[in-house]
Amino acid sequence: MLIPKLALRNILSAGLRTWLSVLALSFSFVAIIFLQGVYDGLNDQVERATVEAQYGGGQYWQKAYDPYDPLSLEDAHAPIPPQLQELTAGGGAAPILIRTATIYPQGRFRSILLKGIDPDQKVLSVPSTALRSLENVIPGLIGSRMAKSAGLKKGDVVTVQWRDVHGTFDARDVTIAEVFRTNVQDVDNDQIWIPLERLQAFTRMENQATIVVLKKDVLPVTDPPGWEFKDSGFLLRDLRSLVKMKSVQGSVMYLLLLFLAMLAIFDTQVLSIWRRRKEMGTLMALGMTRTQVIELFTMEGALHGVLAALVAAIYGIPLLAYAAGRGFDLPIATDNFGFAIGEKLFPAYSPALVAGTTLLVCIVTTIVSYLPTRKIADLKPADALRGRLS
Repeated sequence: MLIPKLALRNILSAGLRTWLSVLALSFSFVAIIFLQGVYDGLNDQVERATVEAQYGGGQYWQKAYDPYDPLSLEDAHAPIPPQLQELTAGGGAAPILIRTATIYPQGRFRSILLKGIDPDQKVLSVPSTALRSLENVIPGLIGSRMAKSAGLKKGDVVTVQWRDVHGTFDARDVTIAEVFRTNVQDVDNDQIWIPLERLQAFTRMENQATIVVLKKDVLPVTDPPGWEFKDSGFLLRDLRSLVKMKSVQGSVMYLLLLFLAMLAIFDTQVLSIWRRRKEMGTLMALGMTRTQVIELFTMEGALHGVLAALVAAIYGIPLLAYAAGRGFDLPIATDNFGFAIGEKLFPAYSPALVAGTTLLVCIVTTIVSYLPTRKIADLKPADALRGRLS
């Protein structure tokens, strides 16, 4: 216990020089945790919104379905298997039939996806109940982005054209029953939702679907013939890769902040060793070994990290808690970034993030503190008492 007590006394006696280094290092603590918390919050927020509005607890894909190939939709339909019909009847799944179509708003034409969904489903957060509010017309549900880009609003009538199962063109007038807001662009952009039974009848695809979405926490069944189950890990793979790439880019800032803080610690150690040459000679003359002297100076540098963590906690915890609770208002332009973020971004700070960052900075601080002390290994007490290091 002698060396830790002596090290603590030495750094506290350094006064302003110590606290300037501690304050600079504490800024690195808070900044690294803050930035990583923003990325974690972004990931959590986007995944939660996407799962609720699009992926649910996983999806069964008809074997010909490829979300990145619109041409595959021509053949991407099949009768709903009995196992999935049972889940649907119990509210544990929602079949969706997807067809390519063309709309003609204000004399223009535009390619879209026409999606059929059960108005009574409770698997996805899409407000499909609006599709049962109109009688004697075909109700349509669109997102706010689709409404803005196509110039449509609630109550408008738009002509929709598609091909049925035999490739024959058909067209109907669809009345916009509701315009909903969602953070998930993949259920909004260039899409119109109509009742599933109507679309099945129009396309002569009775009891058929393109995908079947499971409700969260519902266990999947054995893959029926012609269908493949895609779990959330597969469906969120691209999204997680994108967020991970952004996080890696942000690590450049972490390294810069950490480098500046470590530079301050390194300079402090070098200066301390240079100014305290006679003290080292005295300690060694009194019986302290070179290893113990090295431990003493390394401990002094490492204690900077411990003090920085304490100082960072004093002002960092209230600051980060306020940021996590209030969130950040995002500009309108972020709606086009491809992330299901919403109007606010809420950082997420987990105990693992805080503990991991603290441990990382303390380890790096200890290593940086040790590097300048290697010169002490060859130090002779007589030379140190004369004020020489070599």
